[in-house]
Amino acid sequence: MTKSRFNLEEIIDLKKWEKLQDSLSLVTKMAILTVDYKGVPVTKHSFCQPFCQGVRQDSNLSPYCQKCDARAGIEAVRQNKPYIYLCHFNIIDIAIPIIIDDQYLGAIMAGQLKLREPDVSQLEQIVSRPPNVESNMKFQALKEDYEALPVLSYDEVTKCVDLLLQLSTYIVEEAIQKRTTVDLYKRVLTTDIDISSSAESFEETDLTYRKIQSLQQELSGALIETKLKNGAQKLVSSNAVLQPAFDYIYAHKNENFSLKEMAKLCHISPSYFSRIFTKETGENFSLFVARLKIEWAKQLLETTDAPINQVSDDLGFCDTGYFIKTFKRFENLTPAVYRNMYMS
Repeated sequence: MTKSRFNLEEIIDLKKWEKLQDSLSLVTKMAILTVDYKGVPVTKHSFCQPFCQGVRQDSNLSPYCQKCDARAGIEAVRQNKPYIYLCHFNIIDIAIPIIIDDQYLGAIMAGQLKLREPDVSQLEQIVSRPPNVESNMKFQALKEDYEALPVLSYDEVTKCVDLLLQLSTYIVEEAIQKRTTVDLYKRVLTTDIDISSSAESFEETDLTYRKIQSLQQELSGALIETKLKNGAQKLVSSNAVLQPAFDYIYAHKNENFSLKEMAKLCHISPSYFSRIFTKETGENFSLFVARLKIEWAKQLLETTDAPINQVSDDLGFCDTGYFIKTFKRFENLTPAVYRNMYMS
Protein backbone atom coordinates (compact mmCIF):
# COMPACT_ATOMS: atom_id res chain seq x y z
CA MET A 1 0.00 0.00 0.00
CA THR A 2 1.20 3.52 -0.78
CA LYS A 3 -0.03 6.95 0.11
CA SER A 4 -3.11 7.87 -1.90
CA ARG A 5 -3.18 10.83 -4.24
CA PHE A 6 -6.58 11.65 -2.68
CA ASN A 7 -7.18 13.14 0.73
CA LEU A 8 -10.27 12.72 2.87
CA GLU A 9 -11.28 16.38 2.57
CA GLU A 10 -11.69 15.85 -1.19
CA ILE A 11 -13.83 12.77 -0.67
CA ILE A 12 -16.21 13.51 2.17
CA ASP A 13 -18.01 16.51 3.62
CA LEU A 14 -16.42 16.37 7.08
CA LYS A 15 -19.26 18.22 8.83
CA LYS A 16 -21.87 15.82 7.47
CA TRP A 17 -19.62 12.86 8.12
CA GLU A 18 -19.14 13.88 11.77
CA LYS A 19 -22.93 14.00 12.27
CA LEU A 20 -23.22 10.50 10.81
CA GLN A 21 -20.26 9.41 12.92
CA ASP A 22 -21.99 10.69 16.07
CA SER A 23 -25.17 8.78 15.23
CA LEU A 24 -23.25 5.58 14.56
CA SER A 25 -21.41 5.97 17.82
CA LEU A 26 -24.70 6.11 19.69
CA VAL A 27 -26.07 3.06 17.85
CA THR A 28 -22.97 0.88 18.22
CA LYS A 29 -21.94 2.16 21.69
CA MET A 30 -18.47 2.63 20.23
CA ALA A 31 -16.30 5.72 20.21
CA ILE A 32 -15.44 6.54 16.58
CA LEU A 33 -12.71 8.63 15.00
CA THR A 34 -11.63 9.02 11.36
CA VAL A 35 -7.92 9.47 10.63
CA ASP A 36 -5.86 10.07 7.50
CA TYR A 37 -3.08 7.79 6.20
CA LYS A 38 -0.64 9.30 8.71
CA GLY A 39 -2.97 8.52 11.60
CA VAL A 40 -3.82 12.20 12.05
CA PRO A 41 -7.49 12.72 13.01
CA VAL A 42 -9.61 14.50 10.40
CA THR A 43 -12.78 14.41 12.52
CA LYS A 44 -13.52 15.01 16.16
CA HIS A 45 -13.74 11.97 18.42
CA SER A 46 -17.38 10.88 18.60
CA PHE A 47 -18.20 10.07 22.24
CA CYS A 48 -14.70 9.31 23.43
CA GLN A 49 -15.11 7.49 26.75
CA PRO A 50 -14.03 9.40 29.92
CA PHE A 51 -11.55 6.64 30.77
CA CYS A 52 -9.82 6.91 27.40
CA GLN A 53 -9.91 10.71 27.54
CA GLY A 54 -8.09 10.55 30.86
CA VAL A 55 -5.52 8.06 29.56
CA ARG A 56 -4.85 10.03 26.37
CA GLN A 57 -4.33 13.22 28.37
CA ASP A 58 -1.63 11.54 30.47
CA SER A 59 1.84 12.24 29.06
CA ASN A 60 3.14 8.81 30.12
CA LEU A 61 0.22 6.76 28.80
CA SER A 62 -0.72 8.71 25.67
CA PRO A 63 2.27 7.42 23.61
CA TYR A 64 1.02 3.86 24.10
CA CYS A 65 -2.40 4.87 22.73
CA GLN A 66 -0.72 6.41 19.69
CA LYS A 67 1.33 3.25 19.12
CA CYS A 68 -1.87 1.18 19.27
CA ASP A 69 -3.54 3.41 16.66
CA ALA A 70 -0.54 3.36 14.33
CA ARG A 71 0.12 -0.39 14.52
CA ALA A 72 -3.57 -1.26 14.21
CA GLY A 73 -3.88 0.85 11.07
CA ILE A 74 -0.87 -0.92 9.53
CA GLU A 75 -2.25 -4.33 10.47
CA ALA A 76 -5.67 -3.51 9.00
CA VAL A 77 -4.02 -2.45 5.73
CA ARG A 78 -1.84 -5.56 5.68
CA GLN A 79 -4.87 -7.82 6.12
CA ASN A 80 -7.04 -5.62 3.90
CA LYS A 81 -9.91 -5.95 6.37
CA PRO A 82 -11.02 -4.61 9.78
CA TYR A 83 -8.66 -5.47 12.60
CA ILE A 84 -10.09 -6.10 16.08
CA TYR A 85 -7.55 -5.97 18.88
CA LEU A 86 -6.85 -5.20 22.54
CA CYS A 87 -5.16 -1.94 23.54
CA HIS A 88 -2.56 -1.70 26.29
CA PHE A 89 -5.41 -1.59 28.87
CA ASN A 90 -7.07 -4.70 27.33
CA ILE A 91 -9.89 -2.57 25.94
CA ILE A 92 -11.44 -3.57 22.60
CA ASP A 93 -10.52 -1.32 19.65
CA ILE A 94 -10.98 -1.69 15.89
CA ALA A 95 -9.21 -0.28 12.84
CA ILE A 96 -11.14 -0.27 9.54
CA PRO A 97 -8.97 0.72 6.55
CA ILE A 98 -10.16 3.09 3.84
CA ILE A 99 -8.53 1.94 0.59
CA ILE A 100 -8.81 3.37 -2.91
CA ASP A 101 -7.10 1.80 -5.91
CA ASP A 102 -4.94 -0.33 -3.60
CA GLN A 103 -3.75 2.80 -1.80
CA TYR A 104 -4.25 3.41 1.91
CA LEU A 105 -6.18 6.63 2.45
CA GLY A 106 -6.93 6.47 6.17
CA ALA A 107 -9.00 4.52 8.64
CA ILE A 108 -12.08 4.52 10.83
CA MET A 109 -10.93 3.90 14.40
CA ALA A 110 -13.60 2.57 16.74
CA GLY A 111 -14.03 0.79 20.04
CA GLN A 112 -13.31 1.79 23.66
CA LEU A 113 -15.41 -1.03 25.12
CA LYS A 114 -15.06 -4.28 27.05
CA LEU A 115 -16.06 -7.80 26.11
CA ARG A 116 -18.80 -9.55 28.04
CA GLU A 117 -17.04 -12.91 27.67
CA PRO A 118 -14.11 -13.45 30.05
CA ASP A 119 -12.10 -15.38 27.44
CA VAL A 120 -10.52 -12.97 24.94
CA SER A 121 -7.69 -15.27 23.89
CA GLN A 122 -8.68 -14.92 20.22
CA LEU A 123 -7.69 -11.25 20.30
CA GLU A 124 -4.18 -9.84 20.24
CA GLN A 125 -2.92 -7.18 22.61
CA ILE A 126 -1.19 -5.05 20.02
CA VAL A 127 0.98 -3.03 22.42
CA SER A 128 2.21 -4.17 25.82
CA ARG A 129 2.94 -1.68 28.56
CA PRO A 130 5.27 -2.56 31.43
CA PRO A 131 3.58 -1.96 34.79
CA ASN A 132 4.80 0.91 36.93
CA VAL A 133 3.65 2.88 39.94
CA GLU A 134 2.55 5.97 38.01
CA SER A 135 0.44 3.94 35.57
CA ASN A 136 -1.19 2.02 38.41
CA MET A 137 -2.01 5.26 40.22
CA LYS A 138 -3.54 6.70 37.04
CA PHE A 139 -5.64 3.58 36.54
CA GLN A 140 -6.88 3.70 40.14
CA ALA A 141 -7.88 7.34 39.64
CA LEU A 142 -9.84 6.37 36.53
CA LYS A 143 -11.13 3.01 37.78
CA GLU A 144 -14.71 4.23 38.08
CA ASP A 145 -14.63 5.39 34.45
CA TYR A 146 -13.08 2.05 33.45
CA GLU A 147 -15.93 0.15 35.07
CA ALA A 148 -18.40 2.37 33.19
CA LEU A 149 -17.03 1.41 29.75
CA PRO A 150 -19.69 -0.13 27.42
CA VAL A 151 -19.81 -3.92 27.47
CA LEU A 152 -20.64 -5.97 24.35
CA SER A 153 -20.42 -9.62 23.39
CA TYR A 154 -17.88 -10.59 20.76
CA ASP A 155 -20.72 -11.36 18.37
CA GLU A 156 -22.15 -7.86 18.88
CA VAL A 157 -18.72 -6.37 18.24
CA THR A 158 -18.34 -8.23 14.94
CA LYS A 159 -21.78 -7.08 13.82
CA CYS A 160 -20.90 -3.48 14.61
CA VAL A 161 -17.63 -3.90 12.74
CA ASP A 162 -19.51 -5.17 9.70
CA LEU A 163 -21.74 -2.09 9.82
CA LEU A 164 -18.71 0.18 9.94
CA LEU A 165 -17.06 -1.78 7.14
CA GLN A 166 -20.07 -1.07 4.93
CA LEU A 167 -19.59 2.61 5.68
CA SER A 168 -15.95 2.36 4.74
CA THR A 169 -17.02 0.85 1.42
CA TYR A 170 -19.51 3.68 1.04
CA ILE A 171 -16.72 6.24 1.46
CA VAL A 172 -14.62 4.48 -1.15
CA GLU A 173 -17.45 4.29 -3.66
CA GLU A 174 -18.34 7.94 -3.10
CA ALA A 175 -14.74 8.84 -3.90
CA ILE A 176 -14.87 6.67 -7.00
CA GLN A 177 -18.14 8.23 -8.08
CA LYS A 178 -16.70 11.71 -7.70
CA ARG A 179 -13.66 10.80 -9.81
CA THR A 180 -15.87 9.15 -12.41
CA THR A 181 -18.03 12.25 -12.66
CA VAL A 182 -14.98 14.45 -13.15
CA ASP A 183 -13.66 12.10 -15.84
CA LEU A 184 -17.02 12.18 -17.59
CA TYR A 185 -17.02 15.96 -17.74
CA LYS A 186 -13.45 15.94 -19.04
CA ARG A 187 -14.52 13.63 -21.84
CA VAL A 188 -17.41 15.87 -22.71
CA LEU A 189 -15.09 18.86 -22.92
CA THR A 190 -12.78 17.02 -25.33
CA THR A 191 -15.57 15.94 -27.72
CA ASP A 192 -17.50 17.93 -30.29
CA ILE A 193 -20.71 17.56 -28.30
CA ASP A 194 -22.11 20.99 -27.46
CA ILE A 195 -23.41 21.18 -23.91
CA SER A 196 -25.08 24.42 -22.92
CA SER A 197 -24.10 25.59 -19.47
CA SER A 198 -27.61 26.94 -19.12
CA ALA A 199 -29.38 23.61 -19.75
CA GLU A 200 -32.61 23.75 -17.80
CA SER A 201 -34.13 20.31 -18.23
CA PHE A 202 -33.32 16.75 -17.35
CA GLU A 203 -34.11 15.69 -20.92
CA GLU A 204 -31.24 17.83 -22.25
CA THR A 205 -28.81 16.38 -19.71
CA ASP A 206 -29.98 12.84 -20.37
CA LEU A 207 -29.66 13.34 -24.12
CA THR A 208 -26.08 14.53 -23.67
CA TYR A 209 -25.26 11.51 -21.54
CA ARG A 210 -26.71 9.16 -24.15
CA LYS A 211 -24.68 10.88 -26.86
CA ILE A 212 -21.53 10.30 -24.81
CA GLN A 213 -22.43 6.63 -24.35
CA SER A 214 -23.04 6.27 -28.08
CA LEU A 215 -19.75 7.96 -28.87
CA GLN A 216 -17.90 5.66 -26.46
CA GLN A 217 -19.46 2.57 -28.06
CA GLU A 218 -18.43 3.71 -31.54
CA LEU A 219 -14.87 4.42 -30.48
CA SER A 220 -14.31 1.43 -28.20
CA GLY A 221 -13.25 -1.08 -30.85
CA ALA A 222 -11.14 1.43 -32.72
CA LEU A 223 -9.47 2.56 -29.50
CA ILE A 224 -8.48 -0.99 -28.55
CA GLU A 225 -7.19 -1.73 -32.03
CA THR A 226 -5.20 1.52 -32.22
CA LYS A 227 -3.50 0.92 -28.88
CA LEU A 228 -2.61 -2.64 -29.81
CA LYS A 229 -1.35 -1.72 -33.24
CA ASN A 230 0.86 0.94 -31.65
CA GLY A 231 2.44 -1.70 -29.46
CA ALA A 232 0.98 -0.53 -26.16
CA GLN A 233 2.16 -2.69 -23.28
CA LYS A 234 -1.09 -2.20 -21.38
CA LEU A 235 -4.42 -0.47 -21.60
CA VAL A 236 -4.47 2.70 -19.53
CA SER A 237 -7.79 3.66 -17.98
CA SER A 238 -8.76 7.29 -17.41
CA ASN A 239 -10.49 5.99 -14.25
CA ALA A 240 -7.61 4.90 -12.01
CA VAL A 241 -9.89 2.66 -9.96
CA LEU A 242 -10.27 0.30 -12.91
CA GLN A 243 -6.55 0.11 -13.72
CA PRO A 244 -5.86 -3.07 -11.66
CA ALA A 245 -8.48 -4.89 -13.74
CA PHE A 246 -7.01 -3.67 -17.05
CA ASP A 247 -3.50 -4.61 -15.90
CA TYR A 248 -4.63 -8.10 -14.90
CA ILE A 249 -6.55 -8.68 -18.15
CA TYR A 250 -3.57 -7.63 -20.23
CA ALA A 251 -1.09 -9.73 -18.22
CA HIS A 252 -3.24 -12.89 -18.29
CA LYS A 253 -4.36 -13.21 -21.90
CA ASN A 254 -4.68 -16.98 -21.65
CA GLU A 255 -7.16 -16.87 -18.76
CA ASN A 256 -10.90 -16.56 -18.48
CA PHE A 257 -11.85 -14.09 -15.76
CA SER A 258 -15.20 -13.01 -14.41
CA LEU A 259 -16.56 -9.56 -13.71
CA LYS A 260 -16.83 -10.52 -10.03
CA GLU A 261 -13.11 -11.39 -9.87
CA MET A 262 -12.12 -8.09 -11.48
CA ALA A 263 -14.39 -6.13 -9.14
CA LYS A 264 -12.73 -7.78 -6.14
CA LEU A 265 -9.33 -6.89 -7.58
CA CYS A 266 -10.44 -3.23 -7.73
CA HIS A 267 -11.90 -3.35 -4.19
CA ILE A 268 -15.42 -2.43 -5.30
CA SER A 269 -18.74 -4.23 -5.65
CA PRO A 270 -19.53 -6.12 -8.89
CA SER A 271 -22.52 -3.88 -9.65
CA TYR A 272 -20.48 -0.72 -9.21
CA PHE A 273 -17.59 -2.18 -11.23
CA SER A 274 -20.00 -3.02 -14.07
CA ARG A 275 -21.44 0.48 -14.05
CA ILE A 276 -18.16 2.40 -14.16
CA PHE A 277 -16.56 -0.13 -16.55
CA THR A 278 -19.34 0.48 -19.07
CA LYS A 279 -18.93 4.24 -18.63
CA GLU A 280 -15.20 3.90 -19.20
CA THR A 281 -15.26 1.63 -22.26
CA GLY A 282 -18.73 2.12 -23.76
CA GLU A 283 -19.27 -1.65 -23.61
CA ASN A 284 -20.21 -4.18 -20.99
CA PHE A 285 -17.39 -6.24 -19.48
CA SER A 286 -17.91 -9.50 -21.41
CA LEU A 287 -18.21 -7.76 -24.78
CA PHE A 288 -15.11 -5.64 -24.14
CA VAL A 289 -12.98 -8.64 -23.14
CA ALA A 290 -14.16 -10.63 -26.16
CA ARG A 291 -13.33 -7.76 -28.51
CA LEU A 292 -9.91 -7.34 -26.90
CA LYS A 293 -9.10 -11.04 -27.28
CA ILE A 294 -10.07 -10.96 -30.93
CA GLU A 295 -7.66 -8.05 -31.46
CA TRP A 296 -4.94 -10.13 -29.82
CA ALA A 297 -5.93 -13.05 -32.07
CA LYS A 298 -5.55 -10.85 -35.15
CA GLN A 299 -2.03 -9.94 -34.02
CA LEU A 300 -1.11 -13.61 -33.65
CA LEU A 301 -2.64 -14.50 -37.02
CA GLU A 302 -0.68 -11.68 -38.67
CA THR A 303 2.69 -12.26 -37.02
CA THR A 304 2.93 -16.03 -36.36
CA ASP A 305 2.33 -19.35 -38.08
CA ALA A 306 0.58 -20.78 -35.02
CA PRO A 307 -2.35 -23.10 -35.90
CA ILE A 308 -5.83 -21.76 -35.28
CA ASN A 309 -6.37 -24.14 -32.36
CA GLN A 310 -3.16 -22.91 -30.70
CA VAL A 311 -4.23 -19.28 -31.07
CA SER A 312 -7.53 -20.25 -29.48
CA ASP A 313 -5.76 -21.97 -26.56
CA ASP A 314 -3.27 -19.12 -26.07
CA LEU A 315 -6.15 -16.70 -25.59
CA GLY A 316 -8.14 -18.87 -23.21
CA PHE A 317 -11.07 -19.82 -25.41
CA CYS A 318 -12.88 -22.94 -24.21
CA ASP A 319 -12.64 -24.62 -27.64
CA THR A 320 -11.59 -23.78 -31.19
CA GLY A 321 -15.16 -23.80 -32.48
CA TYR A 322 -16.20 -21.09 -30.03
CA PHE A 323 -13.09 -19.06 -30.94
CA ILE A 324 -13.94 -19.21 -34.65
CA LYS A 325 -17.55 -18.25 -33.93
CA THR A 326 -16.48 -15.28 -31.78
CA PHE A 327 -13.90 -14.15 -34.33
CA LYS A 328 -16.48 -14.25 -37.09
CA ARG A 329 -18.94 -12.25 -34.98
CA PHE A 330 -16.48 -9.35 -34.76
CA GLU A 331 -14.69 -9.60 -38.12
CA ASN A 332 -17.38 -11.17 -40.38
CA LEU A 333 -14.89 -13.81 -41.54
CA THR A 334 -13.10 -16.81 -40.05
CA PRO A 335 -9.57 -16.70 -38.60
CA ALA A 336 -8.23 -18.81 -41.48
CA VAL A 337 -9.70 -16.48 -44.10
CA TYR A 338 -8.40 -13.44 -42.18
CA ARG A 339 -4.85 -14.89 -42.16
CA ASN A 340 -4.99 -15.72 -45.89
CA MET A 341 -6.20 -12.22 -46.69
CA TYR A 342 -3.47 -10.65 -44.57
CA MET A 343 -0.72 -12.85 -46.01
CA SER A 344 -1.77 -12.40 -49.62
